Amino acid sequence: MVLRLRLLASPQVPLEVEGITPDRLQDKTVAEIERLKIFHGNAQVALSDFFGVSGDASDEILEWEGDLSGVHWIGAQMASGTMRVLGDAGRHVGSEMTGGQILVDGNVSDWLGAEMHGGHLHVKGNAGHLVGAAYRGSARGMTRGQILVDGDAGNEVGHTMRRGLVAIGGTVGDLVGFNMLAGTVLVLGECGIRHGAGMRRGTLALLGRNPPPMLPSFRYACRCQPIVMRVLLRHLMQMGFSTPDDLLAASYCLYHGDLLEGGRGEILTSCSTAL
Repeated sequence: MVLRLRLLASPQVPLEVEGITPDRLQDKTVAEIERLKIFHGNAQVALSDFFGVSGDASDEILEWEGDLSGVHWIGAQMASGTMRVLGDAGRHVGSEMTGGQILVDGNVSDWLGAEMHGGHLHVKGNAGHLVGAAYRGSARGMTRGQILVDGDAGNEVGHTMRRGLVAIGGTVGDLVGFNMLAGTVLVLGECGIRHGAGMRRGTLALLGRNPPPMLPSFRYACRCQPIVMRVLLRHLMQMGFSTPDDLLAASYCLYHGDLLEGGRGEILTSCSTAL
């Protein structure tokens, strides 16, 4: 049976619900869950002060309902189970999660999947800045798992990413893969500028119709049809991520860089208008 948390009224200041995850609620009764503490600004309050609680937590299936754009840390540090957000959500969705899956039927704010260590995140709408990124001062961002965003995203997608997969169906801002250590980021829409700056390893596939300008520290290598791209695209299709069929047979322009960091990273772009 599903455990449902329904927002009763929009908060005047942000709510922080870190720790309210399917794996931590599995053995609790509804009454116990209602008494759990969350933060309303800098004050601790009971979960039931803002959410109606119903259902059963034993199956590790949790649904959030309402306009949750002012509710932060949904699914943070989640280890297992399934979570669904029926609406928009705030910052830090799935931050540091290690397993399970989170599905968002709306938009999310910044830091989606920040420092994620496993699991599956799928956002049907748009995301903010720093998807899969490292928090300021941290040595690495996401290390495992996958993040799918059907819509647009902001700046610094995959900042200091170490491993895993990020796929964005729409447009993104600047600095995709900034200081990237490894992993894969795929963007189907248009991009901003300065992608791969400080990149050490990993793959950026920037597949919009208008390839972004390359930094001077990246060098053109060749035009190619890598088998790994077909494998990756088919995997995304199986995950319910909308991907144009023509990309399966497309040619890509390959660039190596950042040469200031050893040049072992790679950027693939559409060759439709390049060269």
